[in-house]
Amino acid sequence: MKKLFVLLFAAFAVRGSAQTPAPAPPASDTSWKHSVVSSVTMTQVKLKDWSAGGEDAVSWTARLDGKSILNDTAYVWGNTYKMVYGQAKLGSGDVQKVEDRIEFESVYTYKLGIHVNPYVGASLRTQFTEGVTTDVTGKIIPVSQFFDPAYLIQSMGFGYQPVKEVRTRLGAALREIVTSKYRQYANAPSVPVADWVKTSVDGGIESITDVEWRAQADVLVRSNLDLFAPIRKISEMTMRMDNSMMINIAKYLVVVVNLQLINDLNASTRTQVKEVLAFGLTYTLF
Repeated sequence: MKKLFVLLFAAFAVRGSAQTPAPAPPASDTSWKHSVVSSVTMTQVKLKDWSAGGEDAVSWTARLDGKSILNDTAYVWGNTYKMVYGQAKLGSGDVQKVEDRIEFESVYTYKLGIHVNPYVGASLRTQFTEGVTTDVTGKIIPVSQFFDPAYLIQSMGFGYQPVKEVRTRLGAALREIVTSKYRQYANAPSVPVADWVKTSVDGGIESITDVEWRAQADVLVRSNLDLFAPIRKISEMTMRMDNSMMINIAKYLVVVVNLQLINDLNASTRTQVKEVLAFGLTYTLF
């Protein structure tokens, strides 16, 4: 398996007046705070003389979730990164990937001492290895690869945190979709293939809402809603929603439930849905 590693750097509503003073912020620690959690989940089914039929199956997924935050008296600089990769094999068929994500986000927020604070941010989203699909005849067709496509967004605007578990922001953004062979991701379905470009650049409006809630000591719920509406055609708004729940049933044992929704007309005319239920090992690196 080709190994690659990359580390680069919903809606929003303001319910309080920007002129209304916020409670005094807690004293900040001007040192970096890092948090990295890893997990590996695996499922195996082995059959022998099984009268009801079926095939052997094995699948595995590795995940790394990290945060690096610098909380100064005048600003907060937060970096989050997520890497997920998984494969599955059914019977005598080929090994196929079932998870493949590289995500990085960096946000610098200036503290005004009020409810709404300005920010600048940048994000990257791509994958590790080649992705394939199967047509109606069973033929395997490559549809993506490392950095093809890659989604880069730079933005600036205002952020709002009504409670410690919820952060939301709204701003103007510039999005680049970078491709090489698979140019369909950078072009609208209405564009003729002869006119496809490798890289599309769109100005628009970005809205991102993050929720991180520890429901119990051993239950962590995370949700992210990412919206981008290009100015040239607001109706082509893209939506990405990632919801996960991690339940620690023992010190190093975890159950992971994940639901992803993607609405991106360039990639598919239908809403993409992925559901995952996995059991495995987890370890906090630091």
